[in-house]
Amino acid sequence: QVQLVESGGGSVQTGGSLRLSCAASKNTFSTHCMGWFRQAPGKEREVVATIAVDAGTTYYADSVKGRFTVSQDNAENTLYLQMNDLKPEDSAMYFCAARWRFLGCYGRTGSADFPYWGQGTQVTVSS
Repeated sequence: QVQLVESGGGSVQTGGSLRLSCAASKNTFSTHCMGWFRQAPGKEREVVATIAVDAGTTYYADSVKGRFTVSQDNAENTLYLQMNDLKPEDSAMYFCAARWRFLGCYGRTGSADFPYWGQGTQVTVSS
């Protein structure tokens, strides 16, 4: 069973930075590709970034390209999302998610593509 626990959210002003972490159960990264999603009140959950380390590929939503960076530390079983130059429209609950690698990771950016989820961490950006 995959377990994911996010942390690192908080309140920052426009232009600030935050680093989100997602602690995964042991060996998750060896069998899963990972993703960060976010959901603002009244909006659908949307992909922020995905990473498939075995393929050396990452994906970023257009709205965060050049500002956010996804990475993972396999030794620490931790997924990260470095968020720079934050904007009010980045305010949302952020979730990490996992998908079995054998099902294929390339092009998988929908929330329905990822069956395992953490509980989320809130990010609020004030203007």
